Amino acid sequence: MYPSLEEKAANLLYFMIKDHPFADGCKRIAAALFLAFLHINNSLFVGNTKIISDSTLVAVTLMIAESKPDEKEIMIMLVMNFLQKENI
Repeated sequence: MYPSLEEKAANLLYFMIKDHPFADGCKRIAAALFLAFLHINNSLFVGNTKIISDSTLVAVTLMIAESKPDEKEIMIMLVMNFLQKENI
């Protein structure tokens, strides 16, 4: 369904934030699951550098939470852009 690991990770983050599957802490849980997903798939680090900084993840998480539903594809593409290994 999703052609790349980056797209899977971006959709995981987006839907965990927007669908509110938990009573509290959805943004924190979404960010933790996003990092865990990348780590399990050996994509969190390139060398010794984390592929997405903590401050970037916080900003993107809050931006997704505040985004409108019709901005979904933009938010997914934004997250995917941060995950491109060439950007490090």
